[in-house]
Amino acid sequence: MPDPVYKVIFQNQNEIYEVYARQVYQSDMYGFIEIEEFVFGERSQMIVDPSEEKLKTEFASVSRSYIPLHSLIRIDEVEKEGVAKICDGKGENVTRLNLPRRARPQGMVDPD
Repeated sequence: MPDPVYKVIFQNQNEIYEVYARQVYQSDMYGFIEIEEFVFGERSQMIVDPSEEKLKTEFASVSRSYIPLHSLIRIDEVEKEGVAKICDGKGENVTRLNLPRRARPQGMVDPD
């Protein structure tokens, strides 16, 4: 049976990253997951995707990446890697979680 491949989708600033990796696990650092062994598509393709090339460059010398849990959108185990990409995070498909507001002491102003 071949090694599993994971598709990890997470938010980084105002962009959504979709990367593929062979190792994904909870980190010893509280609140993070670790991603190792990044997998990118074959170079034999005639068409070059600029966002995948940007990701290859960004993660070229990275052996392990720590992703904050609150940035994670989804992790899927897939049969084979796809095309890594970066999408604009301001689209309609991504919604910010509305977390309950904490009770504020009297006289404090809510920043929102």
